[in-house]
Amino acid sequence: MTELKTSKRLLSLDVYRGITIAGMILVNNPGSWGNIYTPLGHAEWNGLTPTDLVFPFFVLIMGISMYISYSKFNFAFSTNTFIKLLRRSSLIFLIGLFLHWCSLFLRGYHNLSANEELSFFQVIGQAAWNFENIRILGVLPRLAIIAFCGSMIILLVNHKFIPWIIGITLILYWVIIGLTDSYMPSEDNIVAVIDRLIIGTNHMYTDHFSDGTKLKLDPEGLFSTIPAIAHVLIGFLIGKIVMQNPDRNEAIRKIMIAGALLLFAGFLMNYGFPINKKIWTSSFVLVTCGFGSLLFGVLIWIIDVKGKRGWIITFFNSFGVNPMFIYILAFFLSVLTAYIGFTYNGEWIAFKTFFYRHIIESIFSGKLASLVFAILFVSANWVVGHILYKKKIYIKL
Repeated sequence: MTELKTSKRLLSLDVYRGITIAGMILVNNPGSWGNIYTPLGHAEWNGLTPTDLVFPFFVLIMGISMYISYSKFNFAFSTNTFIKLLRRSSLIFLIGLFLHWCSLFLRGYHNLSANEELSFFQVIGQAAWNFENIRILGVLPRLAIIAFCGSMIILLVNHKFIPWIIGITLILYWVIIGLTDSYMPSEDNIVAVIDRLIIGTNHMYTDHFSDGTKLKLDPEGLFSTIPAIAHVLIGFLIGKIVMQNPDRNEAIRKIMIAGALLLFAGFLMNYGFPINKKIWTSSFVLVTCGFGSLLFGVLIWIIDVKGKRGWIITFFNSFGVNPMFIYILAFFLSVLTAYIGFTYNGEWIAFKTFFYRHIIESIFSGKLASLVFAILFVSANWVVGHILYKKKIYIKL
């Protein structure tokens, strides 16, 4: 019997986390959005691409980590635990807002700086004071909300009721979407309506469709975060399977069975409630949790059972031990390189545009050039992550 020592850090989980962070950075930073391979783009509405799996995998991992973390003090709720949870969730949410503000500020500064009637300080002031258009929700705010809500359920509710909470949440969400006829992309969609009423149109993401349609429909909206809470709770149950089965082979067997059942249930539900990331449908939750569980089982077998420790494990582990910091760093670098530049041949050009057009596209072309840029961007962030990893520096939020 191969023992899974719960006192030690689960390397497969760090690598899994690293795979998702590297995947997020890769798909969010192509050289050109007009030149991406189909698997590296999101499904326009219903359906599933490999890219659509990355964020939900991270949510699943968050749930697994919750079980490992809270089991250390037997899931006991305390004022101190609540304060730490509230502080961490608030910090992640505020960092998300700050990153959106940075993007808005640099974009505004770039556009306003061309206006010769405005002084430098006027440009700075107008670009900085643009809070009426800041996007409130997004990846980090959603993670903050589900971390807080999921943790409160885990710490306050008897764990035997968690499967019931998951099932009732996913079914009720299906019923509400069905009763309001919100299956189609529309600003009358109940998901968009609730977001508009609570956070306002100017604070929502504008989604673009291939036919030229633009809709205020936030893929990380407030209402669609509800099934994401069920998502993180499924991850919690997967974590429970891992940690309550010290025989790794037995843990893998149970994870694979759970993954297969989730996949079957999700694809079956797809006939009545299509798989859709943008409104985070219940079938999307089940299918992505199914795929995510199967991948986790494979990683445990490769890394923790077979003991594989090759360079690729080190590569992803460098992302996995500081996931939030690397994601934030990548977002910030992406914004900076897109809106900060210099004069070249008499014209202003952003660093990203210069590097892509004059270096990458001089060697590669089309979709391959776009992918090469994305890979190099991932590699640049990996260098920072690897230095932190080698120096055993872990940045906790």
